[in-house]
Amino acid sequence: MKVSELARLAGVTAETVRHYTREGLLHPERHPENGYQLFGHDDLDRLRFIQRARTLGFGVAEIRDILDHADHGDSPCPMVRDLLASRLPQIRARIRELESLAARMEQALAAWQEMPDGTPDGHSLCRLIESFPEPLNAGHETGEETR
Repeated sequence: MKVSELARLAGVTAETVRHYTREGLLHPERHPENGYQLFGHDDLDRLRFIQRARTLGFGVAEIRDILDHADHGDSPCPMVRDLLASRLPQIRARIRELESLAARMEQALAAWQEMPDGTPDGHSLCRLIESFPEPLNAGHETGEETR
């Protein structure tokens, strides 16, 4: 099957198929006469596997490693477990950061609800942002910026 047919069967775009092919995750045959990339049912299974791995947060390089292990007859499962186990605390920390950001945004919107708009005058750029309290660890003394 051609790129477009594989993409349709897998529910992805043709560009996704081309991207994974360029990244070495899919290995199509070449039609001897016209040079078209031709994919088989194994490629469809592999593409579906790649999509499942992406939904679990694996990146292209990690998926390449997983597929390389499998292609060489080695079980990638221990590596997959280790990757997820090490990533989960990072994801939970990022969720906490985003929840904190959302709370600050809600606080700012509530405080700004009745504030008038200002015009930059050389002393003030945007009263809304300037009225928002600075973080406690702003890092001004050390010259470091905070996120």
